[in-house]
Order: sequence, then C-alpha cells, then structure tokens
Amino acid sequence: MAEASTTPPHPPSRPPAHFDDDVVERRTLRDYYVIVRERLWIALPLALLVAIGFAYQKSRAVPLYQSTASMRVEKPEKVVTSQEVVETAITSDVELNTYLQVIRSATLRAKVVASFTPDEIKILQRPYLADLQPGQTPPGVGFLIGDISVEAVRNSFLVNMHARHRDPEAAALIANRYVDQFMLYLLESVSGRSEDAVEYLRVRADELRVEAKASEQKLLDYMTKNNLVSLDSSVNIVSDRLKSVNSALQDARLARLATEDLYKQVDSFRREGKNLLELSYISNYGTVPNLRGQIAELARTQTVLSDRYLERHPKMIDLANSISVAQAQLQKAVELAIADLEATLAKSREREQSLQREYEAQEKEQFRLRDIGVEFKSLEAASAIAKNNYSELLNRLTQATNSSNIDKVPVRRLDPAVPAGAPFTPNIPGIIRTSIILGLGVFFGVAFGLSLVDDRIKSAWDVEHFIGANLLGIIPDLSSLSDNEKYRLILENKNERGSESFLGVYSAAKIHSKLDFPKAILITSTIPGEGKTLVSSNLAGCFARHGKRTLLVDCDLRRPMLHRHFDQPNDTGLLTWYAQGARLDVPRASELPELGILPLGENLDFLRSGGRSKSPTEMLESPAFSQLIDRLKKEYDLVVIDSPPLGAVTDSLLIAESTDEVVYVCRFNRALRKHIRLYIRALRQGKNEILGVVLNGLSERRIEYYSNYRYYRSYKKYYGTTT
Repeated sequence: MAEASTTPPHPPSRPPAHFDDDVVERRTLRDYYVIVRERLWIALPLALLVAIGFAYQKSRAVPLYQSTASMRVEKPEKVVTSQEVVETAITSDVELNTYLQVIRSATLRAKVVASFTPDEIKILQRPYLADLQPGQTPPGVGFLIGDISVEAVRNSFLVNMHARHRDPEAAALIANRYVDQFMLYLLESVSGRSEDAVEYLRVRADELRVEAKASEQKLLDYMTKNNLVSLDSSVNIVSDRLKSVNSALQDARLARLATEDLYKQVDSFRREGKNLLELSYISNYGTVPNLRGQIAELARTQTVLSDRYLERHPKMIDLANSISVAQAQLQKAVELAIADLEATLAKSREREQSLQREYEAQEKEQFRLRDIGVEFKSLEAASAIAKNNYSELLNRLTQATNSSNIDKVPVRRLDPAVPAGAPFTPNIPGIIRTSIILGLGVFFGVAFGLSLVDDRIKSAWDVEHFIGANLLGIIPDLSSLSDNEKYRLILENKNERGSESFLGVYSAAKIHSKLDFPKAILITSTIPGEGKTLVSSNLAGCFARHGKRTLLVDCDLRRPMLHRHFDQPNDTGLLTWYAQGARLDVPRASELPELGILPLGENLDFLRSGGRSKSPTEMLESPAFSQLIDRLKKEYDLVVIDSPPLGAVTDSLLIAESTDEVVYVCRFNRALRKHIRLYIRALRQGKNEILGVVLNGLSERRIEYYSNYRYYRSYKKYYGTTT
C-alpha cells in the first residue's frame, strides 16, 4: 500500500484507438506480405494449376503457318486523253480500299478455289488426311484455304496478302494464288489489254497446255498400273467382307470373355480353397455328376453299415476303399474339366487373334482402295480442270490479241510468298507471358480474396487498426510446456522466452493504464480456450514480482480452472462466502475463513471460486460482490480477475461493472474480429478502460512475420543460449 501511494503518476500515453464501425483499413506492405505468405500454399497451387492449364490448353492448338505475298500499286501517272487508252493507276484511298475489298470478296475467293489443280489440292489436304476416319472424304478446297487477311502498308503503295494454313507450303500457295487471281480479275475488269498481260496469257496458256497433256497421260498410266476397270465393285466387296469379319470378331471376343470369366471364377475358387463342385461348369462336366452320385450312395451305405459293423470289418474296409477310389476319380474329373477349360480359353484367344488379323488385313485393303479411289478421282478431276483452264485461257488470249488497245494493269507482284520456317501459332512466348500474368492474377486474387472472407484475428494490424485497441503483447505458443509450468512461468521463472513475453505485457499494461493503484483488472476473452486463465495467472505474477501486493481471483464460476493449475482444493471461495451470508464485518476481508484466500508466492495471493454454479449472476449482480471487490482493492494493490469468455456467457459484463480496467485475450486464428469488436464495444459502453489486447498462441515463425516487433530476432540471439 505504501508503495502504491508513492508511485509517481504515469506519463500521458497516447489515447487508445476509439471503436468505430467505419474503421478505415490502411495496410502497410508488411501486412500485405503477411496476407500473401499465410495463404501461400493455397494460392500458389491454384495459380500454378490455372497458369499451367491455360498454357497447356493453348499450346495444344493446331500449328498454323503464315505466308505473305506483297503487291505494289502503280503510282499516279499522267492521264492520256484518248478514247482508246485509259489510265488505271490508283489516285485515291477510295480506289485502294475498293481493291482491298475486291480481294476479300466472295467472287475472288470462288475464282481462287476453282484455280487449284489436283496436285495443288493434295498439298492443301495433306495435313488433314491423318485426321480422317475410315470412309470419310477430305475437306473441300473452300474450307482448306481458310480466311486471308489483306493490309495496306501505311504511307506506301504496298499491299500485303497474309494466308494461314496447317502446311507451310500450302500457306504460300494460297497467298500466291490470291495474287494471281487478283491480277487476272484486273485484266478482265479493264477495257483493254496491256502487252505484259498478253505475254502473261501466252506463257500461262503454254503452261496449261503442258499441264493438261501431262494430267491426261498421268490418269491413263494410273489406270493401267492399278488395273482400275471397275473400282466401285472392288470397294463394295471389301466393305462386305470387312463387315462379316467384324461380326465374327465380336462373337469370338464375347466367347473369349465368357470363358475368361469362368476361368477366373475357377481360379478364384482354387486359390481361396473353396469347393470347385459348387461351380455349375465343374459339377456338370463329364463324369462328375455320376461320380458324385456314386460317392453319395457309398457314403449312405457306409452310414448304414457303421451301425452294424466296426471300422475293421471287411465290408467297411471295402466301402472305404471304394469311396477313396471314387473320390480320386472325381478329383481327376475335376482336373480334366479345368484342363479342358484352359484349352477352350486358349482356342478362344487364338481364334480372336486370327479374326483380328483378318480384320486388320481387310481394313488395310479398304484403306488402300480408298486411297486409290481418291487419287483416281483427283487425277480424273485434274485432267478435266486442266483441259477446261487451258480452253478458257486460250479464249482470253485470243480476245486480248485481237484487241487494238491494251490497258495497263495498276498492280504488280513485288515479293511472292514462301513457306514459313516456323508456325505462326501457337505463339509460345506469348502464351508464357499470358500464363505468367494469369497465374499472378490468380495467386494474388485468391490470397486477398481469402483474406476478405477470413475474419479471424491474426496480426498486430487486426488488433490496432481493425479492432481499435492497443496490442499489449504477443504470447508464444507454450504447448510444449506442461500445465503446471505454463501457469507458473513468472512464479518459477523457468522459461525465459515465455516469461519475457508476459513481462512485456506487464510493461505495456502499465504504460497504457491511466489509473493508479489500487485497482482491479478484468481478464476476459471471446471464446473458451484462448488463454485468458494463462494470462491472468502470469500477469498477476508479474505485478507481484515487481512489488505489488496482488490478488488473483478465479471468477469463472461456471468452469473454474485456476485451483487445478496451482494444485489447490476448491472448497472455499466466492461461492461459499456468498452462500454463508456474504459478510464483510471484519477488519480485513482477506482473513475471512469462508473466502479462504491462499498465498501462492511473495506478494501474490489466490481467491478461489469456491465451487461451481450454473447461474452465478445472482451473486455477480448483488451489491455484496461489488463491496467485496472494493474491500479487496483496499487490502491489495492490484486485484486480477479471471472471468468467463464473453462469447459464451454474459458474466464478464457483470464482473466488469466492479472492475477498473480490462485486458482482452485473443488466440491467434481463433476468434472472429467482428465478434471481438462487438464485445469490446460492450465493455466500453460499461465505462471500462480497455488496456488492450494480448495476442496468444503464436509460434516463433509466426511471431516474426505476423507482428511488427523487430526486436524478436535480437531477443532470440540474446537469450537463445540460456537454459
């Protein structure tokens, strides 16, 4: 008491953060680091799964090759004022855009489709043949040429034609063919013919004449080589034979499966030691039924004679020998049945394999005939197309030759398209970049999304900024210690790390306290198991250790635990005092026998609950309880009250009316922040001074990155070698 009166007043400390429902959440980079690190092993696998899945899906895209052919548009020249010579040079963007739309038009596309020869069509179809099912025809030319893209190079007279295809040679062929057909279209659309155009037509006519002759000869040679008089009948015969073999193959497969099932059943019975005669196949095989009947008859006879004769009687011996012989024959019959089943299974497999080989041979023959048919039709179509192209171009050449005035075509081929050396898509570097961005987005999205959903208290930021209370200290995880050691850390001073944590809480409580001694401090929590009793006993020990006469009160009247941790009986205390009249008519309440206050150490006494009560509110609401606390405050410098959790019962709010300050205990990753804010607000409405929050149960690793205490590593180095 004397020390309490001479204690100088505390320096003014910063006011505790006031509770506000509209708390503005301001996080530092360390807080975001904590959020990400805590959820690393959830967010990282999901991010990797999404990124790798995306990259895998995109990388499986069919490779496409791009080839580009370029054309040069004629610059504007002087217009010749003649009725027979027309200047066709492009003089405006409108004319250029018109030509670009012509290239993209369906008309020019149709001309390009019709211009491909059979050999060129084979090049276009080449990458698709491997994907065809038996009997399926290759895709048409209109599908194979795909979509082309045309672009005019800015600030120039150049036009680029881009074609994409699964085959690099086919892509170059399509781009060049578009250029050829566009130039032919211009030849048809202008009024006259230029000399270059006539020469082009002559050269092209000679090429088509040679191609038509070669196509005709190639068709004749192919028919002679493959003896193709009636291709359709051969295809029908092979198709019918294939169907027949397939049907027989399915029957053989079903028979083999049935035999295998029976053999597996027999083998299972043999391995498990079961009676094989329970199987219908064995019991009905060959002489098995007769032998079983014979054995049964002999057994009945043996049973009848056993009443009359002894075992050594000749008749009994003969019967026993007969039964033994019959059983041996039955065993041989069973083994013969199994051997027959194995032979049947081998034959079934052999027949299935034979039919499978026959099916593959017929299928191969069908494929051969299909290939022959495709090539034959291609050669036949090639011959017809070559003749038709030659005839049409010859007519154009005649018309151009007879024209008296040949106009100039305003477009020239600049660079022909060449096969690309690498695919245009999939773009592996682009896929990797997109996958990395997507993975990072998923990683941080999951981490911060879970932080919004997870409302449990975890860090110093949760306490000071979200809940709006001072963080008095962080208690490490002491699960490695026994219960007796944990609750007597300060009294016995055996664990420096745990003791130092409680001493830190003691120092913070003194700094943040606005009241001088004597006073009463309430220790409470949100839910059971958060460590309020641990904090109560050790915080009381800290004050006692620093010279304050301290009384530790177990006010958890529904579930008292302090007496167990200090190995004391619970026969006297608050409940017994109240039950015996709650008298305070003595000079010192601490000397009342019904209270039974016990000394725990130097300057530290202990007031027990005195039993259990299912409804202690009657005592807690009585004036006698408040008077008792006031009397004890006069006899002690500090009264530390361990109370029930606020989330379980309302006892703590009643006890708080008789106390001066409150220390709130929260266990890491246990209680919800919104509940803690709600209960702290209720305590503040009761005019209690909230000293702050003690965060309990963090491992050493979590203390390092969940708190902002930079001294922790230095503390470990300084005290790490002590025992």
